[in-house]
Amino acid sequence: MNFAIIPAIHLREGRVVRLQQGDYDRQTRYDVDPLTLAASYRDAGARWLHVVDLDGARVGRFTQLALIGQLARIGLQVQAGGGVRDVADVQRLLDAGATRVVIGSIAVRAPETVGGWLRDFGAGRLVIALDARQRDGAWQLPTAGWTQAGDATLDERVRAYATAGAGHLLCTDIDRDGMLGGLNIELYRHLGTLAPTLAVQASGGVRDLDDLCTARAAGAAGVILGRALLEGRFTLAEALAC
Repeated sequence: MNFAIIPAIHLREGRVVRLQQGDYDRQTRYDVDPLTLAASYRDAGARWLHVVDLDGARVGRFTQLALIGQLARIGLQVQAGGGVRDVADVQRLLDAGATRVVIGSIAVRAPETVGGWLRDFGAGRLVIALDARQRDGAWQLPTAGWTQAGDATLDERVRAYATAGAGHLLCTDIDRDGMLGGLNIELYRHLGTLAPTLAVQASGGVRDLDDLCTARAAGAAGVILGRALLEGRFTLAEALAC
């Protein structure tokens, strides 16, 4: 199985930012142009780019569609999301040049609807994003940019999407996101056992190259890299070599 190293660009008001634990009030802004950053990742050997419209995720509509389109023309395959609410949103992102569309809040709230999209667009064009926070012994699924509590559990939705024929699952441990504390490897082992047919992308807390090795050993199909790259914990070339 190929293992994908996927650098991420999180956008807010057109700028590259990172949030800590999904908290919009705990933001770090990076003084780098998103197009320049994407080009540097391409030149270092990346094949994929993960793009998140944080404003769109929060308010429920795209705010960065034009910029996402520009990023898709850099020469990388782009998976993009943030604010996808209906089938027209999926089509707009694909028309803008995204290779895969990341489906978040609505994947939690309306699995039957998203199951229809999987049939219409194909499992290879959609990434189901189930970002989880462990509370009271269960993995809960907040929505709306992680600002609203959800009723479903991670296990329920993973089983449902595996049955519906999903191909790609992106799962972030919210409490680790942006904290550089290391991936929750046990979470990805659990997902591999729960739904071995899904290609799982690990996200949230990568701090060093060892995290990449352990994620692959745990059965993940890839890792999303954000803050660790932006703050020079290691280079993308080192990650790809690892």
